Order: sequence, then structure tokens, then C-alpha cells
Amino acid sequence: MAVGRSAAWAGWIVFAGTVMIVTSFINMFQGMVALLDDERVVATADAFVIVDMTSWGWTLILSGAVLLTVGIFLLAGMNWARIAAIIVVGLHAVIQVAWLGAYPIWSLLMIALDIVVLFALTARWSQAGEDLRSHEGGVVSEGDPLHGRLPHEMTGPYYGPRVT
Repeated sequence: MAVGRSAAWAGWIVFAGTVMIVTSFINMFQGMVALLDDERVVATADAFVIVDMTSWGWTLILSGAVLLTVGIFLLAGMNWARIAAIIVVGLHAVIQVAWLGAYPIWSLLMIALDIVVLFALTARWSQAGEDLRSHEGGVVSEGDPLHGRLPHEMTGPYYGPRVT
């Protein structure tokens, strides 16, 4: 039963990393549109709080790059990336509040998705905290119940050889 729970926990981490990567591509695409062809942006510039269209575009591109980087390291099984992901996703949710006037439905959906990702990253934190203290920023070791269950460690005909 403990192995099934560990597999479910690893699945939540994979979900969180995947959502972060998809969100990063959406952010970077929206940022490029805002920078290159701001007539295609549906929101009016005066609906943004604190930022104008250009700074909004750059903010989206930079936040997308950070989300992408942390999401990739999270899928690689790096323990430090989990803490970084919690910080980055939390900031992403807070930033969405500033854009509620321009994109109310989209911002609310992104905040809800960020909350689900935060749950995925923080659920069973006590077990993960022990893993973080015992593995010091690396991939889980062979004694860990998650060993062999993270995406980069999968074996079988669809996954290829085990990475050590």
C-alpha cells in the first residue's frame, strides 16, 4: 500500500511539473504577442494594474522562462526544484490578481490551476521533508519508495533504459 501511495505522490509531482511547463509556453506566447503585435491583444491597456502592455509582455516572457526551467528540473526529480516551484507558482498566482481587470476569467482559471499545482507540490510534505533532508538536493536514492517511479527513472519498453 505504501508503494501505491508513493506512486500517487510521484504522479502529483509529474502533474505539477507538466502544468508548469504548459503554462510557461502559454505565458511566453502571450508575451510575444503583446510585444510584437499589441493590436491582437484583446485587453485594453488601461485595464491592467501597475503595468502597461510592453511590461506585461516582458513579464509574461520572463515568468514563462522561469516556470519552464523550474518545471523541467521538477520533472527531473530535483528536490530543490520543488521548493522553487512552490515559490514561483505562488508568485504566478499573486501576479494573476493584478491582471483580473484585463482578463478576469483567464486570471481566475490560472489562480485555480496554480492552487491545484500548489496542492500537488505540498501534499505529504512531511515525507517529502524527510526526503529533502536525507538526499540534499539530488534525485531520490535507491532506498526511497519513490525510487524508480519518477519520470527520468522509469524502465520498460516505453521508457528506455534506467538513468542512474
